[in-house]
Amino acid sequence: MVMSRSPSQPRPALPVRPVLAAAALASLQLGAAAQTAPTQLQTITVTAERRVENIQDVPGSISVVSGDLMDALSAGGQDVRDLAGRVPSLNIESSFGRAFPRFYLRGYGNTDFHLNASQPVSLVYDDVVQENPILKGFPVFDVQSVEVLAGPQGTLFGRNTPAGVVKFDSVAPSHKRDAYFSLGFGNLGTINAEGAGNIALGPDWAMRISAQDQHRKDWVHNTDPAGQTPATEGYEDLAVRLQALYQPSQAFSALFNIHHRDLNGSPRLFRAGIIQPGTNNLIAGFNPDRMSIDGVNAQHVTSTGANARLKWSLAGADLHSITAIETVRPFSRGDVDGGSIYAYPTGALNVALFPDETSDALHGHRQLTQEFRLESRQPGPLSWQAGLYAFDERYTWENIDYSNAPPYGTGVPVYSETHQANQAWALFGEAKYQVTERFKVGAGLRYTRDKKQLYSYVPAVGGQVLDTSNGVAADTSDTKTTWDLSALYAIAPDINVYARIGTGFRASTTLPAGEFGPLSQAGPETITSYEAGIKSEFWQRRGRLSAAVYRYDVNHLQLTEVGGGGNSNTVKSANKVIGQGFELSLDLLPLDNLTLSLSTSLNDARIHDPNLTVAGCGGGCKVTSPAVPGGGGEVYVNGNQLPNAPRWTGNLNARYAIPTGGGNEFYVYTDWTYRSSVDFFLYRSIEFTGKPLTEGGLRAGYDWNNGKYDLALYVRNLTNQIRVTGAIDFNNLTGFINDPRTYGLQFKAIF
Repeated sequence: MVMSRSPSQPRPALPVRPVLAAAALASLQLGAAAQTAPTQLQTITVTAERRVENIQDVPGSISVVSGDLMDALSAGGQDVRDLAGRVPSLNIESSFGRAFPRFYLRGYGNTDFHLNASQPVSLVYDDVVQENPILKGFPVFDVQSVEVLAGPQGTLFGRNTPAGVVKFDSVAPSHKRDAYFSLGFGNLGTINAEGAGNIALGPDWAMRISAQDQHRKDWVHNTDPAGQTPATEGYEDLAVRLQALYQPSQAFSALFNIHHRDLNGSPRLFRAGIIQPGTNNLIAGFNPDRMSIDGVNAQHVTSTGANARLKWSLAGADLHSITAIETVRPFSRGDVDGGSIYAYPTGALNVALFPDETSDALHGHRQLTQEFRLESRQPGPLSWQAGLYAFDERYTWENIDYSNAPPYGTGVPVYSETHQANQAWALFGEAKYQVTERFKVGAGLRYTRDKKQLYSYVPAVGGQVLDTSNGVAADTSDTKTTWDLSALYAIAPDINVYARIGTGFRASTTLPAGEFGPLSQAGPETITSYEAGIKSEFWQRRGRLSAAVYRYDVNHLQLTEVGGGGNSNTVKSANKVIGQGFELSLDLLPLDNLTLSLSTSLNDARIHDPNLTVAGCGGGCKVTSPAVPGGGGEVYVNGNQLPNAPRWTGNLNARYAIPTGGGNEFYVYTDWTYRSSVDFFLYRSIEFTGKPLTEGGLRAGYDWNNGKYDLALYVRNLTNQIRVTGAIDFNNLTGFINDPRTYGLQFKAIF
């Protein structure tokens, strides 16, 4: 868990284009709170159980990111992936770039890159589930905090939450004078502008406008003179949020939210032959700011959403209604082979076996959700909540393969499209009972029904279209009851221990038929999770400790097999996956001007299915998983760690301030994150094992006028450690890397 600032300090600003910021803040008057050194850790409140509670009193593994760390992460223009490793057991990666993050908790996630992929980690933004993976890339700005809830959360949250929830809560509008503006400049042509502010519209109405504009130039240059993309890896990412609060009385309130994103950038840059054969080292001669591709790299994402959160205070209970619509239109085209020379054998930089250039897009997407929730408000030992949730999503997914068209061949692009509709509804309830002053128990129950319809239009050899009899249509219907039980006991005034058992569920998945294979399908997966932990405050609240041990069993885990010698693309089920480990977080205030936050986790998440096989790599790697005798390249994966699941993660943050009098101070803030090695695919291989990765950041600045102004120098990836962080396994050791060192200057003002 990452420590927040002291209550006596102003809410930290996050790094709007200056014109937007000026328009948003023009009507606001200046103001600043006095800044004093903290003498205790701030109490952290969370809404992990849909109520505002002290984090110490919630029986579950919960981590919070806020304050100085959010400032540091936003300065370099990174997206949501930069939260990876900042709290125990959280990993985030992507093969799409900024548009499509994939989340993992306790090693449990989904490597599927399809635009209809479902993930077991749910992302909830302002109480609305963001189901489509493109929606999960919405920028993080002007947020109160980020909560990470590990373990199944299916009783109270949306759908598809067997691994956990990552929850973002925007700063809500109010009548307070509360505004900020931040502007930063860095290398690689990086410009980051962000701002937000409240506008009072009378006694009953208040508005908040928030915006962020992130820019980076195309800093990777193409050495192929005939290449269609001269340079790549840049982006222009603009997001705006408008909120309006109507509260005519204590008995009713309405919070309206409209948000929009416009991203013009680059898909993830694949680089052919960057891994040295027989090792997982970068090949000699590799240069991060050089590439050699002959195809097109382009990415555009437009998303717009709106929601209304209404609350009525009734006799003894509060009724909540959350109505939301989300829409997204992504287009991403990339040179997947990552090279410009085609030859065999391979094993050389920029050399691929064959050309592969594809694009993906969504058309007509819309997600509708509605939730009604009744929450008790009466005093006494019993508290409860119950509700109804409905979900409806539909879209058309378009895929185009340009590999047979010029300049690669004389044919035409291969076009396919998939139509998917998904409807789900659920009834849920939860109750807590304070048995004694020290002992509290809880239970939750949820019944879910989930239906999907999918149809693919796929040109076959000879130009004919496959019909439904050829297996390009699917219709699934799943029902499941999930539950959880918890207990929390205060063994001392500042020490709580807890235990929790929870179950979760993810509905069936269908991967459409395509150029390289037929439709494939996997049934629903279920999880049972066991967790016990301790939460303690000590040293006169200058220290805070939380620790947990856990084990989970997943039945019929959905796994994506992609690549291999046949360039396969299918979904399979593992009979069982067992995960176990521990998580530890420690916050300290050893000196009034020094704060420390440390965390670590062990996540052992292994496949238990002696009969499960997948295709071995087709990209020239040396597979170490046992081969199936006479299996044509198939290998066993029993006992393997789940892909992109580091066994160890660690995080360290520290801030030291040097007061200079008059409410001014110099400060230094540093943050470091570590993850151990990872397997990129279901099988194990030498080349496709990601090395351990340690990244550090440093921020040094000057706060003046009681924290109203801040000027800071920052560095991200301080040691410039470059690692292969993902790969393509069918075309010559093709991979992609993390960002190199970035640095710059940032100014912010609090109004």
